[in-house]
Parts: sequence; structure tokens; C-alpha cells
Amino acid sequence: MNNIFIDKAVKTPLISFDFDKGVFKIEGVSVPENTVEFYNPIVYALKEYVENPKDKTVFDIKLEYFNTSTSVILLNIFRVLSNLSKDKLTINWYYEEEDLEMLEAGEDYGNMVNATFNIIAVDSFD
Repeated sequence: MNNIFIDKAVKTPLISFDFDKGVFKIEGVSVPENTVEFYNPIVYALKEYVENPKDKTVFDIKLEYFNTSTSVILLNIFRVLSNLSKDKLTINWYYEEEDLEMLEAGEDYGNMVNATFNIIAVDSFD
């Protein structure tokens, strides 16, 4: 399975999926013109990954902002990853400590998925 790396742009986040190590990252802003088109290859790759995962999978999410269509995709990603046993999956949701909306979003996602879900405050993403 080929790793995925997409550098961040103005409207799309950095995507770094290392399937060999079981380490995944989404960072930046996510307001793509066509959210489904942007994320579909990523979701399909994750579906393939969960069929033969590593012993430990870590997913780091550091989003400064995302739109409603991205929120639906994130939920789909978490549901795909929830096929892994809880002890094999850690999701780290990072938010800037003054951004209460991102804190609440992380709490909501954390309640919806069967995973170790860490909500981590940082001073700044810069």
C-alpha cells in the first residue's frame, strides 16, 4: 500500500498517511472546493488499511478550521478507523487552547468513536 502525502494549501490540509508505520496526520485548514473528491481516495485507502492494520495506529488531527462537509468526512474517517479494536487505535485531536469550537468538535467526535481519543490543547499551531 502506497503512503499518501499531500502538502497543505490555502483550502486543503496537509495529509500524511504512513501505512507502513500506522501513523496518520491531517493538519491545517480544510475547506476544499470539492470535499468528497479531495477526501475519497484517503477514505478508500483507510478502508484498505483497516483490513490489515499495524499493531498500533496513531491518527493526529491538527485542524485550525474545517467546513461542514469536512466534518462529515471526518466522521466517516473515524467510523472506518473504529473497525480497529480500541486498544490498537489512538486518535489525538489537537486544538488551540482558546478555540472552544474546536475543543467541542473534538469532544463530540470523541464521544462518537470507539477509540482512545485524546483531546490536546496547544498554545498555537504556528
